[in-house]
Amino acid sequence: MNQNPPHNRLRGSLPKIGIRPTIDGRLGGVRESLEEQVMEMARATAELIQSSIKHACGLPVEVVLADSTIGGVSEAALCAEKFAREGVGVSLTVTPCWCYGSETMDMDPLTPKAVWGLNGTERPGAVYLAAVLSAHAQKGLPAFGIYGRDVQDSLEQGGIPEDVQQKILQFVRAGLAAATMKGTSYLAMGGVSMGIAGSIVDHEFFQEYLGMRNESVDMSEFTRRIARGIFDHEEYERALAWVKANCKEGLDWNDEAHQRSRESKDGEWETSIKMALIARDLMNGNPRLAALGFAEEAGGHNALAGGFQGQRQWTDHAPNGDFLEAMLNTSFDWNGLRQPYTIATENDALNGASMLWGHLLSGGGAQLFADVRTYWSPEAVRRVAKYELEGFASGGFLHLINSGPAALDWTGQQGKDGEPCVKPWHEVSPEEAQQCLASTLWCPSMGEYFPGGGWSTDFTTRGKMPVTMCRLNLVKGLGPALQVAEGWTIELPEAVHKTLDERTNPTWPTTWFVPNLTGAGAFSDVYSVMNAWGANHGALSYGHIGGDLISLASILRVPVEMHNVPRERVLRPSSWNRFGSMDAQAGDYLACRTYGPLYR
Repeated sequence: MNQNPPHNRLRGSLPKIGIRPTIDGRLGGVRESLEEQVMEMARATAELIQSSIKHACGLPVEVVLADSTIGGVSEAALCAEKFAREGVGVSLTVTPCWCYGSETMDMDPLTPKAVWGLNGTERPGAVYLAAVLSAHAQKGLPAFGIYGRDVQDSLEQGGIPEDVQQKILQFVRAGLAAATMKGTSYLAMGGVSMGIAGSIVDHEFFQEYLGMRNESVDMSEFTRRIARGIFDHEEYERALAWVKANCKEGLDWNDEAHQRSRESKDGEWETSIKMALIARDLMNGNPRLAALGFAEEAGGHNALAGGFQGQRQWTDHAPNGDFLEAMLNTSFDWNGLRQPYTIATENDALNGASMLWGHLLSGGGAQLFADVRTYWSPEAVRRVAKYELEGFASGGFLHLINSGPAALDWTGQQGKDGEPCVKPWHEVSPEEAQQCLASTLWCPSMGEYFPGGGWSTDFTTRGKMPVTMCRLNLVKGLGPALQVAEGWTIELPEAVHKTLDERTNPTWPTTWFVPNLTGAGAFSDVYSVMNAWGANHGALSYGHIGGDLISLASILRVPVEMHNVPRERVLRPSSWNRFGSMDAQAGDYLACRTYGPLYR
């Protein structure tokens, strides 16, 4: 399998990280003695970021340093001009010393910003940190404060402390995700699916909170492009051969009345592949279409995420979108390994946005779209499967399953340190991709659900993977609110899995999930997590990224309604404390309401 090199498939350049080295501006001995120390702090910070973080597309993150230290407003203005010229989307101010707060601060209201003040005593950057964060709060320009736990004599002695590194990287990941979304599109392919509220695409949410535009095409565009041959025919033939060689068909679970002929199934494969090509071209364009005489279609919609309605107007007549959604969300296809697309089943745009957050924060990992289908209590499992749950699953678990598609990465056939995982796409090996394919069956879709035919993705996610489930919900009068549940995938004995899985639908992909419990609120037990979940869908990302999600939510002014992230990994702008540090959740809601959406 080919390993495609990283590239940016969107229009426009990728956002850069800007480092602002601030300094005590007093000449005559003070500033001169600090110049090298301040610039070294900036260079060390840049090296940390560049060695640790990549864009979701796999390209390295570029860091822009101010041309000089910033001792006053004149140099702050020169830095702001350079950052605007260079396309800086995230700003990080660093200093080991006292500086003049409001004269040196970053004043751009739309740029995510943080300040790291060295915890030292000789010329304490922490004093500047407190002063400038006070100015940020007073001026309504929220900034993250980064303050090390232990006193340092200097940066040269010990480098950047571990706790400071983690805060810098968490802020940068969140800020970069926010900056990456800005100016891109969400593409709705179709409209509202089966009355699902998440597929009532809310333009105000995308525009004011995420900085994204909304694009929409009717599903009849797929019919037009298929009928008129508006796709790359050479690629289609290559994809069809690849599917025949790699996509194993599973059992046909339809009753006799709903089973289709071999000829019909072959036609469904052909249409499904064309649909995948067309959805991809709609999102990001395809220069090959211009060569075929379709210059307008070649441009695409500059979509960073999208959704396909499918049910029911399409699926009652034509093959479902399961292959389209599964393969585009996967980190590889017939062209080799490449960045996953973010496609929401049933055009649930809120779950699509949740998947997008996870994709960007995880460095380009494939995301899992799933129904949060069932809470299985120990009593119910005992009654139905004659099995006694134990260990991590002793309090029950959630059945996450989607009505047909899921990214093949979520078979769990990739590995890290001897354990299953889902890697950023640019770290997946061709051998791991083949193992994901080998662990997936494609079952003929159930006729009572999908009269038009199609194929469903059948696999079971491996256990012992740390994962984070999240969901953005919209509430009238409140706006968006985020739910976060960190936890683990589990495996069940085969007979137990078979009994429980087949009660729902044996042709669909299953993930058994146990959230981490805190003993309080929505995380007092597994049942309470299920009972508090805000919609029928959730988005899963590999790793415990709940802290990053909370940081991103605060940048965009989205309050977090429930989470189980340990306190030491919760990082929000410093001014959030002014809204109520004794009740962090209430303070979060009040801060988000006070500041309002970032792009309003």
